[in-house]
Amino acid sequence: MSPHPVVQAMIDLSAGAVGGTACVLSGQPLDTAKVKMQTFPTMYRGFLDCVTSTYRQVGMRGLYQGTTPALVANIAENSVLFMSYGFCQQFVSFLAGKPKEAGLSDVQKACAGSVASIFSSMVLCPTELVKCRLQAMYEMEASGKITKGQNTVWSVMRTVMRTEGPSGFFLGLTTTIAREIPGYFCFFGAYELCRSSFASYMKCEKDDIGVAPIMFSGGFGGACLWLVVYPMDCVKSRIQVMSMSSKQPGFFKTFTAIARAEGVRALYSGLTPTMIRTFPANGALFLGYELSRKLMMKQFDDV
Repeated sequence: MSPHPVVQAMIDLSAGAVGGTACVLSGQPLDTAKVKMQTFPTMYRGFLDCVTSTYRQVGMRGLYQGTTPALVANIAENSVLFMSYGFCQQFVSFLAGKPKEAGLSDVQKACAGSVASIFSSMVLCPTELVKCRLQAMYEMEASGKITKGQNTVWSVMRTVMRTEGPSGFFLGLTTTIAREIPGYFCFFGAYELCRSSFASYMKCEKDDIGVAPIMFSGGFGGACLWLVVYPMDCVKSRIQVMSMSSKQPGFFKTFTAIARAEGVRALYSGLTPTMIRTFPANGALFLGYELSRKLMMKQFDDV
């Protein structure tokens, strides 16, 4: 039997939390390198220089700086994202005039994921702001933009509240939403398309394709997302980090300022660690989500 809609929402929320945790634990050092290179593109010669320099300067903890807010951000984002994804699939099904038992096409699921990302952006933006500031704290001090960094989650949060107020946590929200809507259309679309291809090749249901195909499909979806939205993510990181020292302009002004002063290439700084990270991190995300969701749904199939 199918679970009650509220129970279904809780299952999707819980499975999203499991997936978000797996995503962070498998990819945090590479995410740290990405943020550092986005905000200070001329400070490092490349991805390996960024990683080795961070390790020499701060030690291994430097590569895991911001893990706590990253965990909160990913658990919150993916919980809301996958719960909203379930509701949005029902909404898209209603708009398409499909009966409940009829499945959606891959494009329709991509549309559902795109709409769901609007809701997840609201919880992602504040936690990601704290994460990005922690990750780039050493560079902000080294460049003289701030005198002394606050290198704990609570000290960063207190500083934001004291200097910018509650609205300070939502710096970069417009850019986050602008990134998420097209990004998650590609993310879920590529993931579902890849799963459909595996299912067709293996002559089985999409839910039965196995661990490796699920992880590859998740990584492929993540790669498609980042290739499409990376410049917007770079602008978002720049706004959230540089606002520690001075008031930052909005998305379009920041975007054009980076492109004019530093060149278009600066908007893609940090893409290498992002693309390396995307397969293990997003593979773990979808594996954690699919397996935990399947396990919880099985309790109702047995009733």
